[in-house]
Amino acid sequence: MVRVLLLTLSALALLVVPAQATPRAADDGARVTGERRIDSRTVDLTVSSPAIGGNVPVRILTPPGWSPTATRTWPVLYLLQGVGDDYTSWTRETDVEELSAMSDVLIVMPDGGRAGWYTDWWNGGQGGSPKWETFHTAELPQLIERNYRANTTRAIAGLSAGGTGAFGYAAKHPGMFRAAASYSGLLSTQFVGVPQFIYTTVLREGLDPYGPWGREALFPLIWARHNPKALAANLRGTSLYMSYGNGFQGVLDPSWSVDAFEVIVGATSPDFVTRLRSLGIPITVNAYGGGTHTWKYWQRELRASWPMLMTAIR
Repeated sequence: MVRVLLLTLSALALLVVPAQATPRAADDGARVTGERRIDSRTVDLTVSSPAIGGNVPVRILTPPGWSPTATRTWPVLYLLQGVGDDYTSWTRETDVEELSAMSDVLIVMPDGGRAGWYTDWWNGGQGGSPKWETFHTAELPQLIERNYRANTTRAIAGLSAGGTGAFGYAAKHPGMFRAAASYSGLLSTQFVGVPQFIYTTVLREGLDPYGPWGREALFPLIWARHNPKALAANLRGTSLYMSYGNGFQGVLDPSWSVDAFEVIVGATSPDFVTRLRSLGIPITVNAYGGGTHTWKYWQRELRASWPMLMTAIR
């Protein structure tokens, strides 16, 4: 009797497991090759990506009632990291799990490379990997929608370089995201001194500083194709939120300090806002003055922008 029961269970397992063990691939062959459940809501994926030329980790937070075999689908919020960090940063540094606990949304937190800058790298005109934009806007959405019950109603938010990526992706792919939020993002990447700052962040990670878009002084048109300010007209119709400090001590800083990163963000962000205002494109802006380039502020701003993001994808 026990042997019959075991054989029956094994047969049932064979009916169930292959559907999950062989997830559907993206159009270019990208596929989920690993899946690890962290807790009741958190799942870490390993994606084999032709665009990146290797494996990329992705963390997802599932909403209440979610199931990979559900008959319904869910809207998606993509959260993008900053340079020098990884896909675990949002759950490590913020209360996004608590914040989203009652929200009917699938949250996707993909890795973006230590200094990938959310672009398909130019690589001196040779192209090739890494192609972070292709991964984030083509491969990954296809995998999430084909295997994890996501639908095509999307919002996107990011901090620092992730804020640049959030607005850049929304502008380069009009209509793909209903809302975009940037927390301390560089949104005017050709502003005086900003290209040099970006070179430094890439070089710091041991990568070619001119890999993403070349040297701005020599290839300004290439930079303009990825500059949120230059692409601002494409953001019309997207719900927008941006916030930034000035790099000096703010209410959430324990002691007097100066943060060079946020000084640059604070000095350049008004240039982007002026461009949007000139185009008559609505945007919610929280220029909060004192404040450093740190998670305390990004946590606060995630919460501040949450109602807008959720309203946009209901």
